[in-house]
Amino acid sequence: MSTSQALVEVTDLKKSFGTGGWRDRDNRIRAVDGVTFSVAPGETLGLVGESGSGKSTIGRCILRLTTPDSGRVAFDGVDILALGSSEMRKLRRRMQIVFQDAVGSLNPRMKVGAAVKEPIEVHRLATKNEINSQMLALLAEVGLDPELSHRYPHELSGGQAQRAVIARALSVQPDFIVLDEPVAALDVSVQGQVLNLLASLQRARNLTYLLIAHDLSVVRHTCDRVAVMYLGRFVEVSNTSDLFTSPLHPYTAALLSAVPVPDPKKKRNRIVLEGEMPSVSDRPSGCPFYSRCPHPKKNDQCSNVAPELREHEPGRLAACHFAEEPLSI
Repeated sequence: MSTSQALVEVTDLKKSFGTGGWRDRDNRIRAVDGVTFSVAPGETLGLVGESGSGKSTIGRCILRLTTPDSGRVAFDGVDILALGSSEMRKLRRRMQIVFQDAVGSLNPRMKVGAAVKEPIEVHRLATKNEINSQMLALLAEVGLDPELSHRYPHELSGGQAQRAVIARALSVQPDFIVLDEPVAALDVSVQGQVLNLLASLQRARNLTYLLIAHDLSVVRHTCDRVAVMYLGRFVEVSNTSDLFTSPLHPYTAALLSAVPVPDPKKKRNRIVLEGEMPSVSDRPSGCPFYSRCPHPKKNDQCSNVAPELREHEPGRLAACHFAEEPLSI
């Protein structure tokens, strides 16, 4: 391990995409626009925000499934963007991903057992005699019947397919896993089972997670810290407890105000955002949230000066000129 406390360190990460047409070659979409954060060993950091805010792009850039435009991504002290293909292949053992579409991420022509065994064979982590027993042990660890090893992905339920994908990710004994909406496609009853499985695996294997989600109840149940994204940037970073109790940024407050409360007697100040998210290819000059911001004190400074993401309380960062006067929910 590195002497650094962080397992994953991301510094000023940027990634943009072309719109596809030759007429628009200079009109690029800035999906991720300068984010900086770290994830400690054994921690779960949640990324939340609306669709198109850049959450999944960050996860893909960390694993180098997508190449960033600029910035630095260090894993256990090693700058992965500077590694060659052979060095990166060795490091991939320690960094895995679980996708939202479990069935789609599995080879439809490959049986479940073969899909779990393939990474072990590629990285030569076991002898031929050991591979099959390791595969069966992995299926058991994620709660799958060994008989399912003979089935194809389309023959599995959504929960079974997601467990198979988790087993495949675990097969190379990783330290860090990106969970990209891992339960969004599952029934609510199955979501709880998979989340509890991920939590138990984290404790047993000392895993580090980056959880990408839009369901705030999932984030609250799973994450140690949360980073809220808007238009490719972080607008708030906080420990989970404080963020859900007293959000500093108006956008975070609006997201939390929409979460259903199980107590019918408890009243919540619902904050309804008006308008649409600005275009990521034509970012406003000031605060990107200005046009939708419900804060009663927003002013010309907000429309002209982009607020910096800075610490307002110990361990709590927010990009808002009025973070010291947060909205109540």
